[in-house]
Amino acid sequence: MSREPGCNRWLLFAACAHLFCLLPPLRTRAFAVSVVPEGAEDETELPVLQKSEKSGTISKVSRELKEIVFIIQSQSNSFHSKRAEDLKRDILKQAADLGKELPTVLLIHQMDRHEGAWTILPLMRDISVTYGRNSSWIFFCEEDTRIQVVKLLETLGRFDGSKEWFLGKALYDEESTIIHHYAFAENPTVFKFPDFAAGWALSIPLVNKLAKKLKSEPLKSDFTIDLKHEIALYIWQKGEGPHLTPVPEFCTDDMNSYNVDHCATTFSNFLPLCGEPVKKEDVFVAVKTCRKFHGDRIPVVKQTWEREAALIEYYSDYADISIPTIDLGVPNTDRGHCGKTFAILERFLNHSSPRTPWLVIVDDDTLISISRLRKLLSCYDPNEPVFLGERYGYGLGTGGYSYITGGGGMVFSRIAVQKLLASKCRCYSMDAPDDMVLGMCFSGLGIPITHSPLFHQARPMDYPKGYLSHQVPVSFHKHWNIDPVKEYFTWLAPNTEESLNGKKVGYNREDL
Repeated sequence: MSREPGCNRWLLFAACAHLFCLLPPLRTRAFAVSVVPEGAEDETELPVLQKSEKSGTISKVSRELKEIVFIIQSQSNSFHSKRAEDLKRDILKQAADLGKELPTVLLIHQMDRHEGAWTILPLMRDISVTYGRNSSWIFFCEEDTRIQVVKLLETLGRFDGSKEWFLGKALYDEESTIIHHYAFAENPTVFKFPDFAAGWALSIPLVNKLAKKLKSEPLKSDFTIDLKHEIALYIWQKGEGPHLTPVPEFCTDDMNSYNVDHCATTFSNFLPLCGEPVKKEDVFVAVKTCRKFHGDRIPVVKQTWEREAALIEYYSDYADISIPTIDLGVPNTDRGHCGKTFAILERFLNHSSPRTPWLVIVDDDTLISISRLRKLLSCYDPNEPVFLGERYGYGLGTGGYSYITGGGGMVFSRIAVQKLLASKCRCYSMDAPDDMVLGMCFSGLGIPITHSPLFHQARPMDYPKGYLSHQVPVSFHKHWNIDPVKEYFTWLAPNTEESLNGKKVGYNREDL
């Protein structure tokens, strides 16, 4: 669905929220996980990494390590939760080699069942209460971040933990962008925000300050579009809080790269692939269009990614046999398109092959790599209710809901569609925002939204170069002020230099 985030017309949507079941407010405190391996009573029984000598004695390293709380920005989907558990085990294994005192390692989807836990700020008060006295740092990372614990200790040791610090790998906008509400339009490069993939850290004094502010000034009910930018804005507080301090040891280079010797963190730059890509015939693609765009947008689809799709249908308000399009009997609306989207869901369930496990709904100005999507879907179980794409949020500070933003593409497992339509949750009007209504429905059903940063609601130029440099993107959205065919072949087209395991190599990107 195409719209300007935060636009006033969407505030009308809040008035309809009472028609749907929203998740309960924050109610459970974050919990600590501390694991001590067998035999750890005798410190001499544990091997000690030679590199720990750089940080002093074992006891000092152990003490410093226990003062770090690791929080993995995990998800409840089985594929993602397993990756997060693997990272947790790796952190604890490294820690065990340094002595008895192990750090707390938390998975954010387990810390609280509140819908907005992934936005982090709603958890800040509980983090402060639980860890504000006996810890020095809260270190956040993604499930694919790789951490060298000793180097991380050395890096954090350079900063005075009694002061307010906001540390990370700095990203910035070269041009003002819609996803950041055109912030700092005169010079967007001045504002830095963290690349979550590299990990980022808050000192406890800053955590306690944020918790105090959140207690006196609760979060407003609004949209969450780009969390990393919005957290940096909240911490900065229009100049009253700290800027992000860039840390060169927080890296997003691949762990096998030749230039990561100095890095405390690295990142997996691979497209996830869990066995063979799903078959072409297992992915049904639905393109939403209307008559006025048949002449300019549909030809772009046919010149670019249509050939990758084995099963594809175009849904419009007018049957055009030259494309061909299917008239679903739903009048076109200027915004929202909820009626059309639910008609597509009904058609997929009742008229497509019951053996087709995946549905993808895209706009007619979405650019997508079906071949990469097939690789990505190999990691998800079609027997689970999966709703996948780029995650946004609405009103999450006050008990709202998450949703998959439609422009980057929405991916459904068949069972997710079955559960949705069986629930009788429907549009409150034909022109309601389809992606938001879907988010509310799945939230009420207890089916989690699964986020992938490889889907994009906007154009490549709307994202920092450093952010895209460690991605193998699956989609982008919008044709505005770009050559969409060129953008597709630059960013998304199958490439003979792309290795079989999906690693990003050899792309001809003039703007990187």
